[in-house]
Amino acid sequence: MCQATVSLLRGGQKEEIMRDVILLEPVDGGVRLQAFFEEPVVVRARIGRIDFLKHTVTLVPVEGEQDGDNRRAGEAASAAAPLDRT
Repeated sequence: MCQATVSLLRGGQKEEIMRDVILLEPVDGGVRLQAFFEEPVVVRARIGRIDFLKHTVTLVPVEGEQDGDNRRAGEAASAAAPLDRT
């Protein structure tokens, strides 16, 4: 399969925020992620690196974000920041 694992780089460390990502789309204010059988989530971050061989994407928080503002609902991880679910 060709799904990706998305991580958020914070404080020099990567924190996994979503697995089995099938869609990654830059949108105003962040990046929209969608995994199988889940609603899309917009994370307040920008793309830092994509490794096609390892199927990984590293996101970097948008400047001015505080750790408390960068959270995501769901069991995958708590490091992302939802803007909307579209």
